[in-house]
Amino acid sequence: MQAKPSDHVLIVDDDREIRELLTTYLVKNGLRVVAVPTGRHMRAALEEQGPFDLIVLDLMLPGEDGLTLCRDLRSGKHKATPIVMLTARNEEADRILGLEMGADDYLAKPFAARELLARMRAVLRRTRMLPPNMRVAEASHRLAFGDWEVDTVARHLLDAQGVMVALSGAEYRLLRVFLDHPQRVLSRDQLLSLTQGREAELFERSIDLLVSRLRQRLRDDAREPRYIKTVRSEGYVFASGVESRD
Repeated sequence: MQAKPSDHVLIVDDDREIRELLTTYLVKNGLRVVAVPTGRHMRAALEEQGPFDLIVLDLMLPGEDGLTLCRDLRSGKHKATPIVMLTARNEEADRILGLEMGADDYLAKPFAARELLARMRAVLRRTRMLPPNMRVAEASHRLAFGDWEVDTVARHLLDAQGVMVALSGAEYRLLRVFLDHPQRVLSRDQLLSLTQGREAELFERSIDLLVSRLRQRLRDDAREPRYIKTVRSEGYVFASGVESRD
């Protein structure tokens, strides 16, 4: 699936040569592009020239770095906008941290513009797997369900006594998908796309294992689950109501 001609892309990179190269290449491929050098300029562009369909975000930026900006984007009104992160170092720790902060994909420098466009197309395709009525709305800072509460800024899961239960990045992302789409059956393919993000060696069993781990965190009996129920031959549904407390 190719990016639509109307797709609007924001590039955040302090390297002017990279901004100019990518702008020229992406415009030639039918995209509308805004390119800025810093987080401050990014915020101005989001307010003045948005909305954007996708953000290309460099990890190493002057002032606020890409990880900080990515985390802020994921906790604010632009939380549903896909992010492809650029990293100057091809180190696994950087890539994992970027994905943990909410990036949908990453690409190490130096890279070919054609490869970046291919990654962008893949991310846009995954983002559009859900129909419009299932797209994520702006999130509350606190979401409550059953005996639990989630602080969506701090990414904390709290039990009825206020004790924090640790979640991995993947477990938190899966929980957020369920909380954003309660009472809706989500297929394994949709859950893979929304939680794992990038094209990788993904398989349906990985979602089953992740659901099992999340059930353990929620103390949810797999035989008679209160929260995450299996829908045979279809996927999973989050059966509890979700309440905003902000």
